[in-house]
Amino acid sequence: MDPNILYALIGVFAGAIGLLAGRVVFGKSSDKKVQEAEIQAQTILKEAELRAETIRKEKELEAKEKFVQLKAAHERDTLERNKKTNDAENRIRQKEQSINQKENNLDKQIKENEVIKENLNRQIELVNVKRSELEKNQEEHVRRLEKIANLSAEDARNQLLESLKNEVQTRALALQQEIIEEAKQKAGKEARKIVIQTIQRTAAEQAIENSITVFNLESDEIKGQIIGREGRNIRAIEAATGVDLIVDDTPEAILLSSFDPLRREIARLSLQRLVSDGRIHPARIEEVVEKTRKQIEEQVMEIGERTVIELGIHGLHKELVRMVGRMRFRSSYGQNLLMHSRETANLCATMAAELGLNPKLAKRAGLLHDIGKVPDEESELSHALLGAKLAEKYGENPAVVNAIAAHHDEVEMQFVISPIIQACDAISGARPGARREIMQQYLQRIKDLENLAMGYSGVEKAYAIQAGRELRVIVEAEKVSDQDSDRLSFEIAQKIQTEMTFPGQIKVTVIREKRAVNVAR
Repeated sequence: MDPNILYALIGVFAGAIGLLAGRVVFGKSSDKKVQEAEIQAQTILKEAELRAETIRKEKELEAKEKFVQLKAAHERDTLERNKKTNDAENRIRQKEQSINQKENNLDKQIKENEVIKENLNRQIELVNVKRSELEKNQEEHVRRLEKIANLSAEDARNQLLESLKNEVQTRALALQQEIIEEAKQKAGKEARKIVIQTIQRTAAEQAIENSITVFNLESDEIKGQIIGREGRNIRAIEAATGVDLIVDDTPEAILLSSFDPLRREIARLSLQRLVSDGRIHPARIEEVVEKTRKQIEEQVMEIGERTVIELGIHGLHKELVRMVGRMRFRSSYGQNLLMHSRETANLCATMAAELGLNPKLAKRAGLLHDIGKVPDEESELSHALLGAKLAEKYGENPAVVNAIAAHHDEVEMQFVISPIIQACDAISGARPGARREIMQQYLQRIKDLENLAMGYSGVEKAYAIQAGRELRVIVEAEKVSDQDSDRLSFEIAQKIQTEMTFPGQIKVTVIREKRAVNVAR
């Protein structure tokens, strides 16, 4: 119910209640007051009725307005629905028209296809007739050719196939040979390019190790202290270090002589401490030499760690790191072993990168390839096999182990990086000035090597290649058989081993080839 109507009704009820209350309260003695109350109540009733009438009319007007609004909204909805219905009917009619048109077109295409099919059938019949005629003519020609050539069709076909087969084989062999030659030329050029680029990009200094170290003195008076009474000090130093001390007329200098650079370094540092301290006697000498030896061991570890960090090699076992540091005090044919290994590592990484291989793995193998030259204990194994054994013991990658073992062809190469290590080792060792060897002695050794091979019967040519590391012997195929080639290679290798002095090892390769030559005139 509307609140205004409710208020009007409440007013009417209030007036009536007030009237009744007046009568009850005042009684007959207060008729005047009662009349006034009645008049007031009637007034309130009239006002309430007027107000209620006014409210009723307002509500009727509001209801009419709302009805008009609802009617207008209903008409709008009806118009929209009618419009949508008309649009849908129009679309349906358009679709029906398009479907009818497509049906008509389809009927036309079916009729046209039937006509085309009939034409094709007639043409196929004509082709079949022509084919049968052609087959008859071919059979007739074959019979005539058989009469003329006195051969059956099968024999003629076999002869033709045989001749074509021979011709194709000849051409295929020629093409294969051309492809092989072209591939060899390209491979050779590419290999030379890679090697040259690798060498150019890896510039390394070369240091020749000497077997003598000069220890400078402040004055010649110290020589007497070093020699000691009846030579006991110098004998103690030599016994403790394994180094020969040469005290001669050279002013303010003593020569330390030993093939082992590590021993010479221990002796040099020990002498330096003894001279600085001034106390030189056998007990003190042994104590200082022992301390110096421990200091050198720590220095060896530091050198190994620094080398590994500079080359960017991670995860190397501590024992291998220590052996890398020991390379600093070893030499190979006058070439410092650590510098040689570092240079080989850099060459391997560059060459592997040029070939699209793993440069980190190649660098690791290059650094460790001569690790067998610095063992803690002497072994009867070659340095390559010993190095591979050590690398395998300390958990190195199988590719690294194989590269170390195979870099002097003592085992078969099983990974791609193995020949890279071998090539880079040869490059580092063959650099001019890398290893100590007088040029005349080197040339004479190469000549003696070739002359030794030429002294055997059936040898046509002999070439010492790879800086004298390999001897290639070309024999005459008419005089030397395949079995004789194996025997000749073994005999030459044994003779070189017994009669010549050479660094490393020499590979003997005997080449025997049979050539068939004909002249077309």
